[in-house]
Amino acid sequence: MTQPFKYKIAVIIVNYNVEFFLEQCLNSVQKALENVSGQVFVIDNNSIDGSVEMVERKFPQFNLIANKDNKGFSKANNQGILLADAEYILLLNPDTVVEEDTFSKVIEYMDAHPKTGGLGVRMLDGKGQFLPESKRGLPSPAVAFYKIFGLSKLFPKSKKFGQYHAGHLSEFETNEIDILSGAFMLMRKEAIDKVGLLDEAFFMYGEDIDLSYRIQKGGYNNVYFPETRIIHYKGESTKKSSVNYVFVFYKAMIIFAKKHFSQKNAKLFSFFIHLAIYFRAFLAISARFIKQSFLPIVDFCVILFGFNILSNQWKVEQISFPETITHIAFPAYALIWILSILFHGGYDAPLKIKKIIKGNLIGTLIILVVYALLPKAWQFSRLFILIAAVGIFLYYTISRIALHFIIGKKFNLTRRKNKKFAIVGGLEEFNRVKEILKQTNDEIDEILYVSINDKENESIGTLNQLDQITFIHQINEIIFCAKDTSAQSIIFWMTKINAEKTDFKIAQPDSLSLIGSNSIETAGDLYVLNINSITKEENIRTKRTFDVLVSLFFLISSPIFLFAVKNRKKFIQNLLNVLIGKKSIVGYQEQNTTTIDLPRIKPGILHPADELTFNDDSITDKLNLIYARDYKVVKDFTIVSKAFKKLDR
Repeated sequence: MTQPFKYKIAVIIVNYNVEFFLEQCLNSVQKALENVSGQVFVIDNNSIDGSVEMVERKFPQFNLIANKDNKGFSKANNQGILLADAEYILLLNPDTVVEEDTFSKVIEYMDAHPKTGGLGVRMLDGKGQFLPESKRGLPSPAVAFYKIFGLSKLFPKSKKFGQYHAGHLSEFETNEIDILSGAFMLMRKEAIDKVGLLDEAFFMYGEDIDLSYRIQKGGYNNVYFPETRIIHYKGESTKKSSVNYVFVFYKAMIIFAKKHFSQKNAKLFSFFIHLAIYFRAFLAISARFIKQSFLPIVDFCVILFGFNILSNQWKVEQISFPETITHIAFPAYALIWILSILFHGGYDAPLKIKKIIKGNLIGTLIILVVYALLPKAWQFSRLFILIAAVGIFLYYTISRIALHFIIGKKFNLTRRKNKKFAIVGGLEEFNRVKEILKQTNDEIDEILYVSINDKENESIGTLNQLDQITFIHQINEIIFCAKDTSAQSIIFWMTKINAEKTDFKIAQPDSLSLIGSNSIETAGDLYVLNINSITKEENIRTKRTFDVLVSLFFLISSPIFLFAVKNRKKFIQNLLNVLIGKKSIVGYQEQNTTTIDLPRIKPGILHPADELTFNDDSITDKLNLIYARDYKVVKDFTIVSKAFKKLDR
């Protein structure tokens, strides 16, 4: 007779640097365990974002394993499985939200179907749309071929071509499937004991396919169970453009093939997978290059063409430029103008003409300075440069206006339309979340209050009227307060309201984060306190340029500055680390007691406190916050000028 288990379910969550998502997940798990006996294991793979401290502070009742290195998905899950004392084991991703009755429903089904060894549920993304990886078929060589070459995408409902995502099976009906998703993978402990733990040869991806297949081989069924739903923010669809994902995922498929298929089929599968790796990697790299470089390359060609037309006008006036100059100077000047415009945000979305003007003016000044330093033989015409600058400004202005009207989207030149927000919850949470929203978003038109049950004086309606409220008031984004709104209600309304026109966020109790997804391409977004100035694209470029220039300056001048520092070896080592991108000249000062989640930047040699003439640890957090929120490159310059002797830390 088997020994009875202490708990009905053990929930195992492997975390790596997703603190805000993990907090939301654990809140939902805590509610789902209210009517089920269960235990929770959080296995952290050496996160550096404060995840461990958050779990210790907010969820002391859960079992936390803080690994000192990243052990990978399989090994970390096995740590939890070996410690679990429950009839059912659930592997759950940290970027998920479960409904309050999810655990009771899946356990009830498993209890009634003893031959079911594994179970998956209906998964939705952050926009409330169904994730096809909720149900999958076995990736045999034929299935892999259909997927790699796009046949599964062309015929998603076909029983033959759509097998990878079992497209022929309804997303609303319970069915037997081959493969479960590792994002929510419920298994009978008896089945795991029989077929074994996750195979640790799979570091990430593929381990769920392998274990699902072994559960079937062990005489059990795998079932897709849509009677309960979860939100899974970072679904597979968000990873496919990543080159790293292509290599890691498809190599995991090769491990699977060699392990389970015949030698002949494994070789065939391996051939297709290798073909897929290079085919998809080529597509991913090409798409990224074209997306990022196409417009600057077009601009470069147009500017060069314009230079040639302008130089022909000079020839009409009997003034000709030496070919060596036109072959070297013209491309160099075009490149300087484009890089200057790029550096000043002229290619960032949404496009802004004032950034293009700024980049054009500074590019012109740089060229004029360079021109003045050239030998007389190379100084062909200042007037040419000034006319070219005007021409470039006109070209950029006209071309961007054309792109605005023809394509729109990222080429939109109009000011972003402010959004209308609806906050759903109790009055106390509404006021708290409203303040967070004001500090995290500068595109607010109106913030409306939707109460839960009874209409209050401040509210425009109640939760059961949310679809009407969204339509009548043209709401752009709905924020659900998790303290007052059940996960079941949140997921219900996410699936009911038009996701194309409306975004969704969830506000966790006692948290400064609002989590959601604004598009199917973004895995999951969050709003935190408006301290993200330092991570704006323009500031990232400026800060990196500053780092390179300052480190080069000190390295070149090291014979002088080495006498000003105590640790000369560390001084040189720090500057080299900055040069290769491992460190920054200025960064946050570490503070173990910090309660503020700052945007992530490279570790700095110097800190904001270094410009002070006194030492006061009590204001370190405030200085870090101000540095992130109000970042300007002049701040780095000030800190370096006052504290350069500390570059030997």
